[in-house]
Amino acid sequence: MSWNRWKRGDVEEGGEAQPLYPMMLESPELRWAFVRKIYTILSIQMLLTIAVSAIVVFVKPVSNFFVSSGGGLAVYIAVLISPLILLIPLYFYYQRHPINLFLLSLFTVSISFGVGLTCAFTKGTVILEAAILTAVVVVSLTLYTFWAAKRGHDFGFLAPFLFSALIILFVFSIIQIFFPLGRIAQMIYGVVASLVFSGYIIFDTDNLIKRYSYDEYIWAAVSLYLDIINLFLSLLTLFRSADS
Repeated sequence: MSWNRWKRGDVEEGGEAQPLYPMMLESPELRWAFVRKIYTILSIQMLLTIAVSAIVVFVKPVSNFFVSSGGGLAVYIAVLISPLILLIPLYFYYQRHPINLFLLSLFTVSISFGVGLTCAFTKGTVILEAAILTAVVVVSLTLYTFWAAKRGHDFGFLAPFLFSALIILFVFSIIQIFFPLGRIAQMIYGVVASLVFSGYIIFDTDNLIKRYSYDEYIWAAVSLYLDIINLFLSLLTLFRSADS
């Protein structure tokens, strides 16, 4: 891969051109090996998510527990907050092998269980539509980002805009819990969230190419995994609202 983003030195001071990103100093072979490692981990995460979600969807006693049991709501809340809790030890041990992979596996399973519960109460055609569109968007944006990075484009400027949009989505979702705004509002949320997480796929893929160091492979995999899962859930919200 050729990198074209370079910072010009002061000619009068005898400065030389310096790389804009430290990762550009390494050989392309090392960076490609790092990229392949990330996408290998990400592929395993996605396969694990599909397997766990399928168990939740097709093994009816699992999903029925949450609607027929008095403790189902408490367990559901625990499932929702467990990924946030697991991120704490994952942050402190992301360089400690193999405990980092063990924590990453637990994190992936906890996310997958929540995805499975969402899909368990959604029509199969809606799930299929969201899954196909997610796959197409992820592959297309990934290829585009690699193409753009090879030609020297940078997407670091997206960070403040994406973060602001994420805050708005979070506040909107909280409002929806206490003051439901109806099907149209859910469709708008699904569209906006899909665009935001599509932007995050571009941004995090660009970081993978240029900014992540070798000991940050866990965070790189987590970032892309969350982008894909949130894009899928956003599209699921959109299609489910349109179908109802």
